Amino acid sequence: MALINTIREKSGWAVGAVAVGMVLFIVGGDLIGGNNNFFNRQDTSVGSVDGDDVNLDEFNAILEQSKEAYVSQNGRQPTEQELQGLRDQAWNQIVFRRAFQPEFEKLGLQVTDEELTDMVQGRNIHPTIKQAFTDPQTGQFDRAKVLEYLRNLDKMPPQQQAAWYTFEQNLPQERMGNKYYALMKNTEYVTSAEAQRYSEAQSAKANIRYLFVPYFSISDSAVKVQDSQLQDYINRNKGRYKVQEGRDIEYVVVSVTPSKEDSVTVRQTVDQLTTQFQTAPNDSLFVRLNSDQPYNGAFVSPAELPEKLRQQLPLQAGKVYGPFAENGTFSLYKVTGTKAGATSAARASHILIKPEGATPEADAAAKAKAQGILDQIKGGADFAAMAKQHGTDGTAPLGGDLGWFSSGRMVPEFEKAVFGANAAGLLPTLTKTSFGYHIIKITAPKTNQTYRVAAVTKSIAPSDATNDAAYQRAQELKGQANDLESFRKAVAADKTLQKQEAKGVGASDQVVGSLPNAREIIRWAYDKKTEVGSVSDVFTVNDQYVIAAVTGTRAKGTADVASVKPEVSTFVRNEEKAKQIMAKLKGSTLEQMASAYGSTAQVRTADDVVLGQGVIPGLGAEPVAVGTAFGLKPGQRSAPIQGEQGVLVIELVAKPAVTPAQDAQASRTQLQNMRTSRATGAIYEAIREKSDVKDERVKFF
Repeated sequence: MALINTIREKSGWAVGAVAVGMVLFIVGGDLIGGNNNFFNRQDTSVGSVDGDDVNLDEFNAILEQSKEAYVSQNGRQPTEQELQGLRDQAWNQIVFRRAFQPEFEKLGLQVTDEELTDMVQGRNIHPTIKQAFTDPQTGQFDRAKVLEYLRNLDKMPPQQQAAWYTFEQNLPQERMGNKYYALMKNTEYVTSAEAQRYSEAQSAKANIRYLFVPYFSISDSAVKVQDSQLQDYINRNKGRYKVQEGRDIEYVVVSVTPSKEDSVTVRQTVDQLTTQFQTAPNDSLFVRLNSDQPYNGAFVSPAELPEKLRQQLPLQAGKVYGPFAENGTFSLYKVTGTKAGATSAARASHILIKPEGATPEADAAAKAKAQGILDQIKGGADFAAMAKQHGTDGTAPLGGDLGWFSSGRMVPEFEKAVFGANAAGLLPTLTKTSFGYHIIKITAPKTNQTYRVAAVTKSIAPSDATNDAAYQRAQELKGQANDLESFRKAVAADKTLQKQEAKGVGASDQVVGSLPNAREIIRWAYDKKTEVGSVSDVFTVNDQYVIAAVTGTRAKGTADVASVKPEVSTFVRNEEKAKQIMAKLKGSTLEQMASAYGSTAQVRTADDVVLGQGVIPGLGAEPVAVGTAFGLKPGQRSAPIQGEQGVLVIELVAKPAVTPAQDAQASRTQLQNMRTSRATGAIYEAIREKSDVKDERVKFF
């Protein structure tokens, strides 16, 4: 292309660091966003933009470029999850070109070769190039290094050259997109009146009294809602219930878990390793050859040792400890060295008594209570039992145990008390910190001893026989499930299995319910041969066996009652509860209304309610009620309001006058930033919808 010739004439090309090409390519893809739309067409089409098919070959060509760049950067092939991300980038690139190009042409937007040269080696360097060629020591961008790379382009490996050319091909589109987005964002404008209103809303405060009756004062079972009411609510709030096409899927997982025999086999192996470990001439090599985890030769304090090993303190150099069984793993530990460390570690328990307020009286009361507890422990009371009864922090259920900790982890006063003790036992006096008063028991006195430990870990993994048995069980279940009814019946008959459900699974989703990396199930669910009621063959997902059934489909548009029934039922039920509550609010004062309703009605006060926040302190977000309050005069009371959490009646106590802002520029800037931050996504969605983008990649990936 002309860009290559232009820049080569000026400096000679060379490929930049592989990371530069790849990251720039990703930036181009991330500019777009995601698509979830799906509609079956023909076998060689992965979708369409404005009625124009996107051929599988075209998509794969762009995808291969992305994969090559990834391999060049990372030195390995992408995982399945990473590959899905690359597919999304390839698709977004195609959508961007086809959907946005007509908009560019309408506006006459262009990118010249001079602009692109300027982005690579001129005064307006692309941010990622600037980052890649900035000296980490000085923080200065080095243009000479860019030119040096460019001069050596033809000497670079083919994959690195391909990565650069991919970046080069996408750079004009990225630049064009940036221009387009900037042009559209610059149409956002905040008037002086808007800025003034926003500033006043953030400054306007009111003091109110209010009656609050929560919706839960009426039980859900007392309010019946009909599907017709739910549909009416959805029709009144269509904007909240827009959905893409989806599938409802029920599935059951046959887990592959290690058997007792598997555990015995691993234990026998570990027993053999125990003897060998004791006499191994090279401990690090022994770990590398026999452990599931890599060797770590660092010296660590007792605070950093595994709990099973800490229980053996003090440790002896050269001794092998274990094997220990924990969390599906057998572990062996060999102490290969000991030395004094730079910091100390200790173990302690405490009982924290916090003052119930910031007054001297509250502090004195907390101190007296803590001293009383300390005296009881000195008299023979059990420390752990007293901690569970009186402790006021998260250690109380543990009997006050803080475990091992190194110096520098606790507040200074607490550390001085713990690390100042030379023996285990109860400290005779209270320790005061910013948290309150502490009763401290040293369970392991300070030590600066550190240990270097070689660890051999062996996970208890399922054997081939266990895996085969699980697969056979899944196949037997599939043999009993020819349709949805027989599937449900077969699962219900096996009490060890649990049927799970995933609603509205999208065509581009990666997850089905609690199952990650479930693309094969999703592809099957969206296959044109799969109907509602179809039961799948056995899938292997994350080393588990899964059988799935499609129980429903959802069309793009507005959600139906069945798919959002639980959520909408709550809203409609609250509407009905509000009517019942309002009918019972009788009286000329808030107190009379509360008395007429019953004990669940409360009269409260709230000061400094801010108009622009829509929140009543102590209650939560209630924008309608807050707005109503600012429309009242002092002493005036509102009609009952259907709020977010219940019914409210507002009475304005005072509304101080708002001093007009002398300079509304800060408010204008804040409003402008809020609007422009939403603009990119809104612009893309508008163009995507206008271009009728259909994503059908689920047929192939």
